[in-house]
Amino acid sequence: MALRLAFVGFRHAHITALYRLAQYLGDVEVVGACEEDAETRASLAGGAVSITHDCYRTMLRETDCDVVACGDYYAVRGRRLLDALEAGKHVIGDKPLCARLEELERIEVAARARGLCVGCMLDLPDTAPFQRLRDVLREGAIGEVHTVSFAGQHPLFYGTRPNWYFEEGKHLGTLNDIAVHAVDIIPWLTGRRVAEITAARAWNAKAGHAPFFQDAAQLMLRLDNGGGVLGDVSYLNPDSHGYVLPLYWRMGLHGTDGYVETALNDPVVRLFRQGEAPSEVPVGEARSGGYFEDFQAELRGEPRLDGLHMERIFESTRIALKIQAAADSGVFPVVL
Repeated sequence: MALRLAFVGFRHAHITALYRLAQYLGDVEVVGACEEDAETRASLAGGAVSITHDCYRTMLRETDCDVVACGDYYAVRGRRLLDALEAGKHVIGDKPLCARLEELERIEVAARARGLCVGCMLDLPDTAPFQRLRDVLREGAIGEVHTVSFAGQHPLFYGTRPNWYFEEGKHLGTLNDIAVHAVDIIPWLTGRRVAEITAARAWNAKAGHAPFFQDAAQLMLRLDNGGGVLGDVSYLNPDSHGYVLPLYWRMGLHGTDGYVETALNDPVVRLFRQGEAPSEVPVGEARSGGYFEDFQAELRGEPRLDGLHMERIFESTRIALKIQAAADSGVFPVVL
């Protein structure tokens, strides 16, 4: 029988990728789609998304589904997922899964108590450059990893990015928004655990029209072997260049035997090994929709321990939320 999937919230474009994927897969059926915001519903009219409900609780009551997928604005996501879990449904959310630590704790408790699965659209490890980078690192090409630097800057696109980003109380932090990708992928790449939030800062740099919006964000972490991580996830990329900059999700790692780097827009992984000429390793094929494959495996009771399973999602989300809290409070280091 097909997996029955219902959607709530289309206020971020990421969720439409899962909606399209669900329609493409033969073993998944979309049985409902709710959008409570009238302006967003109007923007979807006549498009690829067919809205069936304008009230989430009504959809939960009327729709016979196995899974609820959520792409609403960040501040409401935790509550949406909790409502679904309490109704006995598995859930999958766009990232960030939620915007408050207490929400994550309640999601974990609800899922475990009911034997339900929680998925997340953490798709950076599914991309071809990072699939290949992991292969190179796990083969020991640069020895033990000691430093990681990443650049995950985004364009702001004010005027076309959803308005709720700039409405106070709906976004709740750029580190939780974007850095969750990094704290998820770095352990997956390196086999090292994030052990400490050494420093974090998020501030308003140029978005003067929304002074509470953190369009600049940076962080420093310590790994469990004493290695260090430096990252920038600001919304300061020039809008006119969009997502094509070479620094868009660029990652460089130094180890005992060399250095390796690649980026989301890079066709190769560049390797600089001690005593050898520089080399380039072509990237392979992307694992498109891999996060959903892993979610389906967990639903079958066959979690992929090297994949995106629920425990990894909880850990990555928890660390990102703690990084955001450290930046907002100015209190660090935070030992994890």
